[in-house]
Amino acid sequence: MVDTDSGWDGRGGRGRRGARDTRGARAADAIPDGRVAAPDRGVAAPDSRVAAPDRRAALPGRRVAAVSLVALAALATGCEPGTATGAPEASPPVRPTQAAASSPTRTAPVTEDAKPRTAPPPSPSASTSPPAPAPATARPAPEPSTAPPPRVLMRTGSESDRVRELQARLRQIGHFGRNPTGYYGSVTADAVRSFQAKRSLPVTGSTDEVTWQRLLAMTRVPKAAELRPPTERPLAAPDERCLKGRVLCISKNSRTLAWMIDGKVVSAMDVRFGSEYTPTREGVFEVFWKSRDHVSTLYDTPMPYALFFSGGQAVHYSADFAANGYGGASHGCVNVRDKKKVAALFDQVRTGDKVVVYW
Repeated sequence: MVDTDSGWDGRGGRGRRGARDTRGARAADAIPDGRVAAPDRGVAAPDSRVAAPDRRAALPGRRVAAVSLVALAALATGCEPGTATGAPEASPPVRPTQAAASSPTRTAPVTEDAKPRTAPPPSPSASTSPPAPAPATARPAPEPSTAPPPRVLMRTGSESDRVRELQARLRQIGHFGRNPTGYYGSVTADAVRSFQAKRSLPVTGSTDEVTWQRLLAMTRVPKAAELRPPTERPLAAPDERCLKGRVLCISKNSRTLAWMIDGKVVSAMDVRFGSEYTPTREGVFEVFWKSRDHVSTLYDTPMPYALFFSGGQAVHYSADFAANGYGGASHGCVNVRDKKKVAALFDQVRTGDKVVVYW
């Protein structure tokens, strides 16, 4: 029989703990065959591994908490899947072997001291791109031609009757737009380039054997009037001051010079004059000095076959006029571009002969 007044419940507990355990004892008395004694002795054993068996046995609420802890521990160790009561839902951790089997593309995060165990999968672009084409076999460079280049017959600076024929033949087929002068200047070089380009020849501006033979095959032999026309432009009507005596009659309007004796034209040639800044003087003058191989001391340029008529102004041959035509101008002199004609004129004109420059 249990003495309730003493607070002894047979388990060694007193006071308030005993009061609670008394209720547990009453519950245990309801079990037949005296089966309460054994669990009571087991619970009360001082060497029991459970620190407070009486608390868990006596308090249903704490037992529930203990069960929850056990369930959480089971989930943490991966024993079996499930959701603990009162705990937030969490998916069970996946073992490395399961992760590798279920998702072959997932790898562990790369850190400085941990590398992924599996190599990352190839990128889609790398796996789907077509294979790179094999490099084309380089063709051997053609060996340079060992044939010598064709011999050059005429080039810039040349001056001869053959140059005059070249110019006359080029004029026949529309590549040279003026009268032949016999001097190979920039105008002639441009005409040769035009001819070479149209015939698919090397465009050099120089007349080599191939260019010359092609031109001969396309043109006829020039006539004398084609080789040495009196002037490029028609002669102007002579000024009345040119009709008597020996006169160099020079027209700025027609840009021609006519060597006249007693009103008759002995020879004629194209001329050009000074620019607006260095104009050629107009009026009646006379030749006061002749210089066959003169060089200008003011401009340091050659003035061959010079016939001086007014200060430093003279009639003379101009290589620039022969080469570039009317694209340039003199420093006031009367330039002649036909060297043979002006050379013959130099021999015929005397000091004191009249010079008339007019419009």
